[in-house]
Amino acid sequence: MSRLFKITCISVICFIMLSGCSSREEKVELIETNQLEQSKTDDKTEEKVSESNEEETLDLSGNFNGITGCAVLYSPSENKYSLYNKDMAEQEVSPYSTFKIISTLIGLHNDIIKDETSTMNYDGTQYPNPEWNENLTLQKAFQTSCIWYFHQIINNVGEQEVKKELSELEYGNCDVSAWEGSNINPYKELNGFWLGSSLKISPYEQVEVLSKIFEGKSFYDSQNVEILKKIMLIEDEQEKKVYGKTGSGTNGEAWFIGFTEKGQQREYFAVYLEDSLQKERVSSSLAQEIALKIICLLYTSPSPR
Repeated sequence: MSRLFKITCISVICFIMLSGCSSREEKVELIETNQLEQSKTDDKTEEKVSESNEEETLDLSGNFNGITGCAVLYSPSENKYSLYNKDMAEQEVSPYSTFKIISTLIGLHNDIIKDETSTMNYDGTQYPNPEWNENLTLQKAFQTSCIWYFHQIINNVGEQEVKKELSELEYGNCDVSAWEGSNINPYKELNGFWLGSSLKISPYEQVEVLSKIFEGKSFYDSQNVEILKKIMLIEDEQEKKVYGKTGSGTNGEAWFIGFTEKGQQREYFAVYLEDSLQKERVSSSLAQEIALKIICLLYTSPSPR
């Protein structure tokens, strides 16, 4: 074997060995880089989790008297959600007349109505609820849950604007596609997409939307929000005020949603009942009664949680 050949072989072997070392170093460097990136991702995930809302599960079954339902409560000061029957609380369902909260804001925002005294004219139709058979102010229409009044507001605003505002609010599925409703009532003006139709929202989302509005985190003007508060007032006691709106369907569905206010501190709630097997027992007044009991239990006791 010539000397030149030996030198050539040694050179090739050294090159291969050096290349192998370089490759291993690159692999080590790549692994370390990946580990660093993963560590950064994990840190971001942990940071995001730490910033998310805290949740707790409550046993409130005794307040529901055998009726199937759920409850969601939210304390902004504690950044904490309290849930009863969590799975049900996260299912989207029809908002029914609780949507009048949003209808009011949409009407005020678009200058269809000006304040609680704004009147819509009655057309002479004899409705089953005699309180609807006259010209109504916003306050009276809200308190009697008059569908034709809010049907006029929504129609005057128009489908595109309503959908836009619901999307900005992140109101449930934001689906207004069944604009005229599903004919659950015998009169055209007593139907709409929010009544057992295309629009759906979960009790959890109801509370999120309420807190967004009344904590000043929505695009709605604060003066309009104050007008809405006036007509939502249910109880005005020295210790606290309660604001809310009921809603109900035809097959054992009922809502009561709103918030309590003590000074500048608010606590939000949503109670939803859905029990078709006991629909004769289910009503919006029962939902309100259950909600007020829960509020009393959780927010007025010395150690509420």
